[in-house]
Amino acid sequence: MKGIRERLLAFLRAHRVLTVAVRDEQGDPHAAALFYVVDKNLRFYVVTEPSTRHGMAMLAQKAVAGTVQRDEQEWHQIQGVQFHGPCRQLEGTERLKGWALYTARFPFVGSGNLVLSAALARTAMWVIEPEWMRLIDNRLGFGHKEEWRRHRRHS
Repeated sequence: MKGIRERLLAFLRAHRVLTVAVRDEQGDPHAAALFYVVDKNLRFYVVTEPSTRHGMAMLAQKAVAGTVQRDEQEWHQIQGVQFHGPCRQLEGTERLKGWALYTARFPFVGSGNLVLSAALARTAMWVIEPEWMRLIDNRLGFGHKEEWRRHRRHS
């Protein structure tokens, strides 16, 4: 059987939309669905406007919680991922790398559609680097959960 990291990566690569949860400037909870691409280091790359409610909260708090799950699941087939960790807007070469990953996953983004291009011009590329993830897989038993934590190097 594959390790937790490999199972997380396989699950996340099989899906396209995550939900981020934040608290807005009034302290109210808010959630937003975003298309994502995940890299080999289990980092999510997402695109959203900094002026949106969740974009402003991401800028201010620099952290999110979120989920990824399959749609239309029977209870005994439920699979999903919960996560939390820091997020930040990307600039320079990091932004270019993020866009390369994103457009490879979502080719329509670079299709040259003028309406889409105008909308994308207002957006920013973000990275979410989960420090913790929980993989839920009822196929392995009701309520089956496995957790993963990012190991940080200390200087």
